Amino acid sequence: MSKQYISIPELANILGLSRIAVFKKVKNGQIKAVRIGRNYAIPRKYLDAITGKALSVSAKRQIDAAVRKTVNDYGEVLKRLGRE
Repeated sequence: MSKQYISIPELANILGLSRIAVFKKVKNGQIKAVRIGRNYAIPRKYLDAITGKALSVSAKRQIDAAVRKTVNDYGEVLKRLGRE
């Protein structure tokens, strides 16, 4: 059975960041974590979202809107670049 939580050092290792950088992201609310005593634990269910393997619905909508805008604004240029 896998662990339900991962520690800040474990997440830092996964992300290739320092423990301090991950700790700051937790303190700023960029990474959801649970405080256990003096330590923080990151629920494993958030790992895909943190590592960028899963996108939220709002993030997908933002990306779709950005792609539509880019195609509308630069569609002809993109077509020409595709031919080269």
